[in-house]
Amino acid sequence: MTSQKARVLVVLQGEHRISSDPDDVIATVLGSCVAACMRDPVAGIGGLNHFLLPGTGRSDSDAKKYGLHSMELLINALIRGGARRDRLEVKLFGGAQMQVGLPDIGASNAAFAEEFLRSEGLRYVGGSLGGKAGRKIRYSPVSGLARQFLLAPSEVPAERPVKAPAPADDITLF
Repeated sequence: MTSQKARVLVVLQGEHRISSDPDDVIATVLGSCVAACMRDPVAGIGGLNHFLLPGTGRSDSDAKKYGLHSMELLINALIRGGARRDRLEVKLFGGAQMQVGLPDIGASNAAFAEEFLRSEGLRYVGGSLGGKAGRKIRYSPVSGLARQFLLAPSEVPAERPVKAPAPADDITLF
């Protein structure tokens, strides 16, 4: 998958990257987060995102952590780069249950990503969701080749804590 000229583009939590260079590889490390690897095989462009939480954020400053915003950013970047939405193919990775006894955010992330693809009519072509192990993903955005490496718990970087939104102060009693 990688050549002597390969350039590795690292995607961190809340980020996305696209490329049409056949030598580029996009990489990320996932625990309960999910990454969508998308490409248009005809246009020869693809990309990867990495989101922390399912659904939508309550404020613009939180939006990049959430699946809906992350998916829209990736799709829009690909379309601006020459992709057509009807040709996009998607692989999903991540969504592991990293801590037993706590809410399974990984399962929620995975369910959100799968439902997003169904509701948006995007073609799911594979991947790996769930489980109990973190993963390192290396994705070639032009060829669509994705490689997953399962990680020991000590190899998964700590996910940034997410603060719960503050309760609204605007209560009206009748």
